[in-house]
Amino acid sequence: MPIKKFKPVSPGSRFHVGNKFEELTGDKPEKSLLAPIKKSGGRNRTGKMTVRQKGGGHKRRYRIVDFRRNNDGVPCTVKTIEYDPNRTAFIALLETPEGKKSYIIAPQGLKVGDVLHSGANAAPTVGNCLFLADVPLGNQIHAIELQPGKGAALARSAGTNATLMGKEGKFVSVKLPSGEVRRILKTCRATIGTTSNPDHSLTVAGKAGRNRWKGNRPRVRGVAMNPVDHPMGGGEGRASGGHPRSRTGIMAKGQKTRNVNKASNKLIITRRKTKNKK
Repeated sequence: MPIKKFKPVSPGSRFHVGNKFEELTGDKPEKSLLAPIKKSGGRNRTGKMTVRQKGGGHKRRYRIVDFRRNNDGVPCTVKTIEYDPNRTAFIALLETPEGKKSYIIAPQGLKVGDVLHSGANAAPTVGNCLFLADVPLGNQIHAIELQPGKGAALARSAGTNATLMGKEGKFVSVKLPSGEVRRILKTCRATIGTTSNPDHSLTVAGKAGRNRWKGNRPRVRGVAMNPVDHPMGGGEGRASGGHPRSRTGIMAKGQKTRNVNKASNKLIITRRKTKNKK
């Protein structure tokens, strides 16, 4: 397991479970693929806080990731596997024979020196980017496009993958990590394999300060507020607060918020599995 438990030499390390980062081979990002990140701290243009529980955090630089993978017919060699502070999965630095470099989301099992391809003639092996029409049935895929040429939108976080279930007409059926089965155009692209860093979900922060490093500020429970501040606030003693809902009154625990007239509803074959069968 590439995770490690720390010795309890301090209260913050007593329950801390971190990542060993054994897969990483590079510690300095490619300068030509960096971009600045402007933080708002949850404030709008007038300085008013419009998003709560945001602010602070360590300064980061964005890694420009190639989600389109449209460099067809050009072999790309994996130079390094790197950490990206802006996402849960690791990223891989690719280089073409002409010296052009780009980042992609690293699939699990990718190693330095591997040669990746993209396009119609690419083999269905880990890391290669294919059109959904060319992916064999039952294969695990990630970084899936929803619109041809727009770039990967689905199954991009750590340890996730989707499964190609079937092909019919101009669509393919894909089972997503949530359990939802939906149709996607055959001309969309996807990458073979599962995303890297599958043990990300096993890590434990160990202390509140580690969340502050990420830019997350403290969150007050609704039941601890007054009735004027939250629908679940108020009451004598430790009142439960009534039905779980958000600060704006939207019911939690299963209320449907998806637009019933959304155009892509007809592409969904099976809804994602939920605990509340409503």
